[in-house]
This record gives sequence, structure tokens and C-alpha cells, in this order.
Amino acid sequence: MDRLKQIESFVAVATKGSLTAAAQLEGVAPAVVGRRIDALEARLGVKLLVRTTRRITLTHEGSAFLEDCQRLLADLANAESGVSAGGARASGLLRITAPAGFGRRHVAPLVPQFLAAHPDVHVSLNLADRVVDIVHEGFDCAIRVGDLPDSSLVSVRLADNRRLCVATPAYLKRAGIPKQPSDLARHECLTLSSDASQSRGWAFAMEGRTHHLRPSGRLDCSDGQVLHDWCLAGLGIAWRSTWEVEAEIARGELQTVLDDFIAPPNGIYAVFPHAKHLPLRVRLWIDFVKQRYADPRYWKVSPAGPPQGTEIPLGGTRA
Repeated sequence: MDRLKQIESFVAVATKGSLTAAAQLEGVAPAVVGRRIDALEARLGVKLLVRTTRRITLTHEGSAFLEDCQRLLADLANAESGVSAGGARASGLLRITAPAGFGRRHVAPLVPQFLAAHPDVHVSLNLADRVVDIVHEGFDCAIRVGDLPDSSLVSVRLADNRRLCVATPAYLKRAGIPKQPSDLARHECLTLSSDASQSRGWAFAMEGRTHHLRPSGRLDCSDGQVLHDWCLAGLGIAWRSTWEVEAEIARGELQTVLDDFIAPPNGIYAVFPHAKHLPLRVRLWIDFVKQRYADPRYWKVSPAGPPQGTEIPLGGTRA
């Protein structure tokens, strides 16, 4: 129990940004939260938080540990919900948001399957290539692809997401093949506009670290599908996720470049406001998607995921 309390307090401090706010959330004194954090760091033998009089920041180890802790607490809440709900049926409106391209391919096809298992649930799906404020806009859950900004939201990693630089053979024959990331300065790069995601730029592995570059070109767009279409039209180099371009690569329509500099995968996440008292319909949706994405067969069925009507065993999804 002490270990669980330490983890809960650590997550609360990291997401709320202060001992006082975390203590108010947990209904204890700030000193109690402080002692739990001290005990956790002593037990692990690493510093998780840097505390000053003005702010609290996560160390590198703390950032990695936070993601694991959030996933652990979400899984625990799901397990408890499955037991305590007993024969209860999920019901009500489930509001979901996801990036447009990924949502069309890998969220929308799952919704009818989820509704078939939970007939009392209604789903409203919003697809947009912007970072939606799920708290103020009233969404229950967001599916997000890529690096997550620091926030008080809870995230559960659903799958890995690897990105590649791709272009058509015709473009590369015309413009040449870049040998290193700096060569992109001499190419037409198809980028997402600043109001979309990828705000840090394109990620590359160089000298044992991940570096972000902001390539430029004459074309940018807030819609990832448009960038994909432009890339297929031979208008430049794009940095796209494997789930989006692997079929075209296999058919020879697109060619990867800078393969020696591919960055480690980031994640595909379910993001929600809080883990405590999460409605059953939200817990079941996250569990459903997580199990679908965890099955290697899911990603190999087709570039757009399993065709409608394809059933993949859920391995014990709770109804």
C-alpha cells in the first residue's frame, strides 16, 4: 500500500506541478506528499523531481517513470472497474477525438465493433489535425500520435509509432537523394503547418541522441492526408508514419531516405482528464483499443487496418 501511495503522490505532483495542489487532490498535508516522494526516490535510488521554491520539474528519469506510473494506475483502475462493475453495462455518450488521418484509418473502423459489444453506448467521433483541448471542449478521450506535451492529462501508451522520410522515385531522381538530415535544406520538404502537430520538427537519431530539425519548403498544410497526396504526386519529401506509407513503400510508389537516421519510435496514446472515477464506457473503450493495437495481426491486415467485419479475438475484453 505504501508503494502505491508513493506512486499516486508522485503522479499527482508531476501532473499538478506542486506539492500543495497534489496534497489538496489527495486530501492530505503537503508534508505527507513530500515524505512519500522522498521515500520513493530513496527506494528507487534516483532523483525523480527537482524541487525549488518556485517550481517542480521532472528529471529525465522522472519523465520516463511518470509514463510508466500513469499506465500502471490506469491499468489498476481498469481492473478494479471490471470487478466492481460486475454485471453493469456501459452506457451514455462517449466523445472521442483523434488526428484526422489516423482517425479515419485506425479509430473510425473500430467504433462499430465497440458499439456492437456495448449497445447502450453512443459515440461522437471528432477528427481534427489540431491538439484538441479535451477538458474545455468536453471530450472523454483523445487518441494522439507522437510526443505528448507536458500536461495534467493522463496518458496510456497504446502502440509504438515510427516515422520515415519518404518521396517518390521520380522526385528523388530529379532532386537527388539526401545523405544526411542537413541535406534536407536543399530539398522541397512537405511539412505540417504550425497550428498542427509536429511543432518540434522532424526527429532524427544523430550521435546517439534524438535531434529535431525544422525543414522548409514551398508547401505546408494542416491536413496530413494532403501532405501524403502531395508526396505521392512527387512534390517533395515528407516525414510520415509507417502506418500511413508502408503500403506505398511496398508497392514501390514511395522510397525511404535517411534510413540511417531514423529516430526511436514515439507513441500512440489514449489521453483522458483523470484516472479516478472514469466512466465505465471510457475505461472499456481504452481497453478495447489497446488490445486491438497490441495484436500484431491488426497492423498487418491492410494499410487501413482490419476490414470492416474482421473479428480479432479480444483476449478477455470486459463487457
